[in-house]
Amino acid sequence: MAGPAFRAAAVRVRTPATSGNLGPGFDAFGLALGLYDDVVVRVADSGLHIDIAGEGSDTLPRDEKHLLVRSLRAAFDLLGGQPRGLEVVCANRIPHGRGLGSSSAAICAGITAARAVTIGGEARLDDAALLELATEIEGHPDNVAACLLGGFTVSWMDGGVARAIRMDAADSIVPVVFVPGKPVLTKTARALLPRAVPHVDAAANAGRAALLVEALTRRPELLLPATEDRLHQEYRAPAMPESAALVERLRADGVPAVISGAGPTVLALAQCDEADKVALLAGDGWAANRLVLDSAGASVLPLSPPRAE
Repeated sequence: MAGPAFRAAAVRVRTPATSGNLGPGFDAFGLALGLYDDVVVRVADSGLHIDIAGEGSDTLPRDEKHLLVRSLRAAFDLLGGQPRGLEVVCANRIPHGRGLGSSSAAICAGITAARAVTIGGEARLDDAALLELATEIEGHPDNVAACLLGGFTVSWMDGGVARAIRMDAADSIVPVVFVPGKPVLTKTARALLPRAVPHVDAAANAGRAALLVEALTRRPELLLPATEDRLHQEYRAPAMPESAALVERLRADGVPAVISGAGPTVLALAQCDEADKVALLAGDGWAANRLVLDSAGASVLPLSPPRAE
């Protein structure tokens, strides 16, 4: 196969925040949220230049160690070869280390941009291969599936290959996220999980996960029982006691609330006429944001200067 040719013009990619697990759907369910990172990538004559605005601008590396650059490189390898140089501009709005899929957004932005800037890229790297590559980089498919596809996704591994299906969540559901000031590392949260769980808890989660598909797509009045979890949130509570307490308090008030991904952000799935009231329930120490559900997933958009807001 001959090496790829690249477009002279820059490409702009927008990737949504995501919430994984959604309570009982551990490592399987994902939901795309209307909070976005924007990336502009241009093939240059030589070198690597990275500009970062917004989240992570003071901490993220500006070299080959950057997750987005590593994802670009991995995709270019599959596309047939590396460009001579790259210019990358990031406008990051998704909080880092908060359970809102910032790493998945970076991965999906990188591989989507690499495909878009490569002439004939979609023929060389189709959507199924894109999901497989994103999962290989991330380690699990739940967040990257939602980030790539948008909407509500169910993902699984089939013989070592990532698969996913996408559904539309009910229009009346409004996600409200409560973001704390301090992050929790995903590896810290995962380290608290036991190697085995009681059979009764696994059975309960299976039933709630099945119910959650119906609740999210057609019967949101069932979201409170459908978001009950016994597999991971209680075990992770010592790493995020304030988040666990907020989930408990919201659920006691009848609000379907879960830990978003590995936390510590709390996600409430409110009804549209209740969302503003729900956003006021957390109190001090939380940044409450009423969002929309994203339906597009990772998208190549008309070029405009990225700006972190």
